[in-house]
Amino acid sequence: MTGALILVVGPSGVGKDTLLAGARDALAGDPGFVFAQRDITRPPDAGGEAHRPVSQAEFDRIAGSGGYMLHWAAHGLSYGLPIALQRLRQAGVAVVANGSRATLAQARATLAPVRVVAITAPAVMLRERLQARGRETPAEIEARVARAAAWPVAEADAAVINDGPATDGITALVAAIRAA
Repeated sequence: MTGALILVVGPSGVGKDTLLAGARDALAGDPGFVFAQRDITRPPDAGGEAHRPVSQAEFDRIAGSGGYMLHWAAHGLSYGLPIALQRLRQAGVAVVANGSRATLAQARATLAPVRVVAITAPAVMLRERLQARGRETPAEIEARVARAAAWPVAEADAAVINDGPATDGITALVAAIRAA
């Protein structure tokens, strides 16, 4: 049986990295789950998730040769989930990945079974978190907050509202992952 691709999605600043790190720690001893490391065209010291930094040229070469099971561009960066994750899924392991709302239809059409966990938070919290991480200009922050409101995830299989302590969000995410 093919393991599920569990895409955790939500707007910038919603706390996906924090919740995913906590869920990864909580599920560390469970061989039924693996947490994907994405390739990103972002420097390694830019903050946020642990990722494999790649140049745009390298990313384009990998994508062009079918090296990603799913890839997309957002906010001036390119993101990819390596095709090697498919071998794990074929062995029955569920792959948990920080995904993109823009790829959900494609993922569901080509990578079944796919489960989507949408992380949400109030706009005021998104703005505060984006300001605190210090990676975006005020105009970029406002664009990300506007994009969050304009693009809700209606097709989610589960939702986690991350508006309280991180431990509550982590507990809810772990439950959603296990239910997938």
